[in-house]
Amino acid sequence: MADIVLGMGSSHSPMLGSPAEDYQAHADIDQGKTDWKRSLADVEGNPKSFDELVAMAPLGLADQLEMDVLKARAARCQECISHLADTLDAAKLDALIVIGDDQHEQFHEDNMPSILVYWGETIENNVLQLSEESPAWWKRARSQYHEAEGMREYPVAHALGQHLIGHLVEHDFDVSHSRKLPRARGEGHAFGFVHRRLMGERVVPILPVAMNTYFPPNQPTPRRCLALGAAIRDAVRAWDEDARVGIIASGGLSHFTVNEALDLAVLAACRAKDGATLAAIPENRLRSGSSEIRNWIVVAGAADHLEVGWFDYIPCYRSLAGTGMGMGFAIWS
Repeated sequence: MADIVLGMGSSHSPMLGSPAEDYQAHADIDQGKTDWKRSLADVEGNPKSFDELVAMAPLGLADQLEMDVLKARAARCQECISHLADTLDAAKLDALIVIGDDQHEQFHEDNMPSILVYWGETIENNVLQLSEESPAWWKRARSQYHEAEGMREYPVAHALGQHLIGHLVEHDFDVSHSRKLPRARGEGHAFGFVHRRLMGERVVPILPVAMNTYFPPNQPTPRRCLALGAAIRDAVRAWDEDARVGIIASGGLSHFTVNEALDLAVLAACRAKDGATLAAIPENRLRSGSSEIRNWIVVAGAADHLEVGWFDYIPCYRSLAGTGMGMGFAIWS
C-alpha cells in the first residue's frame, strides 16, 4: 500500500534567489519606483498605498532593515532550503506531490482552473525567458526556477496522477487535468523551485497539482483546501502500489505585506493538527502573495497523520512599509 511518508512546506520567493544587497531593488517595486505594478494591501487584505502602509507599520521596523540583519536572515533562509533538500534526498521517495500555484505562467483568463492535476509522463523546465533589458538583480532572482542551459524534461508520477484524478472525481472534486503544458515556457515557478532548489542529483518524479490561489473568482476556499488535502491522502492510500510518497507546499507565507501574526498562526495550526483554524482563515487575508497559504492548508490536510517535527520562520522585511516575505519552512514526518 502507498502512503504519504513525508510532508514539506517551503516559501519560494524570488528573494530566496537574491542576496540581501538586492532586497532594496525588490522594495523599489513595492514603492512604485519601477515600471512594474504591484497591488499592496494591509494585513487584513484591504488595498493600501505604499505611503499608507508606512504610516501603519509597526514601531522598530527600521532596525529590521539594517544590512547585517538582512544578511543574517537571508543566510538563515538558505540554511532552511539546504535542510529541506537534505531531508528530501534522505527520504528516498518514489513520488512527490507538489502543491503549487500558477501565476499566469501556463494558465490565463482563457482557461483558469481552480484545481488542476498535471499527469503527462514528463514536464519541461526551460531556460529563463527575460528580455536583455531586464536588470541583473531580477535575472538573479528568477534564475533559481529555471535550467541554466537548455530545456530539461523531468519525470512525472503520471500513474499516480491518473489514479488521483479518478479518486478525486469519485469523491466529488471536479478537478481539471492536463497532459501537456499549454505554453512553451515550461513549468511555473512553484514547480521549478522544487526541481532547481530542493532536488539534487536524485530526481524524484513529481505530480504537479496547480492551484488557482491568486485570481478571483474561483479560488478554492480554505475549507476546500483542507478537504482536498484529506482526499489526496486517502487517494494515495488507495493506490495499488507499494510506494513512498511525499507532498510539499510550494509558496507562501504572507506577502507582499509581511503578516507575522497570520504566518505564526498557520504554523501553529499545522503543528497542532488544528484543521478547524486553517479552514476558518478569512479569505480576505489570503489575497495577493498571501494566497499561497492555501497550498500549505492542502498539505496540512494531507499530512495530518504525521508530525511537524521541524519548522522555521523568518520575516524578511525589505521596506519601511512592512513589505517583504514571511518565509516559512516545515517538515512533517
